[in-house]
Amino acid sequence: MMDHVRDLRSVHLATERLLTAVAELDNAAVTDQSRLPGWTRGHVLAHVARNADALVNVLQGRPMYVSGAARDADIERDAPRPLDAQLADVRASAARFDEAGAAPADWSRTVELRNGVTDSASRVPFRRWVEIELHHVDLGIGYELEDLPEEFTEREIDFLAQRFTGAPDVPPVRLTDGTRAWRTGREAAEPAITVTGGPADLLGWLAGRRDGSALSAAGGPLPSLPAL
Repeated sequence: MMDHVRDLRSVHLATERLLTAVAELDNAAVTDQSRLPGWTRGHVLAHVARNADALVNVLQGRPMYVSGAARDADIERDAPRPLDAQLADVRASAARFDEAGAAPADWSRTVELRNGVTDSASRVPFRRWVEIELHHVDLGIGYELEDLPEEFTEREIDFLAQRFTGAPDVPPVRLTDGTRAWRTGREAAEPAITVTGGPADLLGWLAGRRDGSALSAAGGPLPSLPAL
């Protein structure tokens, strides 16, 4: 069961870590390439801010974005801003999300995200936590997958394993870090492939942040995963 109150606190702490780290940059560093193809660090920060506002829309019953094109245009518009403007926007948009999360609400209700995806409102804070943590890593400023909170890593592996469950192009897979295990891919009585690795490498592969070269696969080659 999702604990949205605890997740909202985790979102706040992760945001503070991000803001503290980004404050050490300068204007030139904001224009440097991030780890995401085609995006500078400014693009990543603009996306983090606009995602907060988008999830406020979700919590308040509005469409997450006006359109995909509008979402992309907003990020392109905001990406070239100097460091102080980026920090102010991330901070202010995070405060708006915090305020929306603190408002009395039925957290068991179903909400709609992008592309017709629906979920429980109680999972929205965790989704926001994912955005902050993974994009902090994407900035390429010294925060790595190994630095993520253990609870976050385990929950995100579980979330992504569930996301790929039933995917027709992914064979039945058992994932394990040597202690915990997850299943993903096509449904089958027994997984055809077992993928083993450390939590950070499993998460990196599932989230499209690592190529899986640090993982070992038994029973077949390491599968290709659909884009997130």
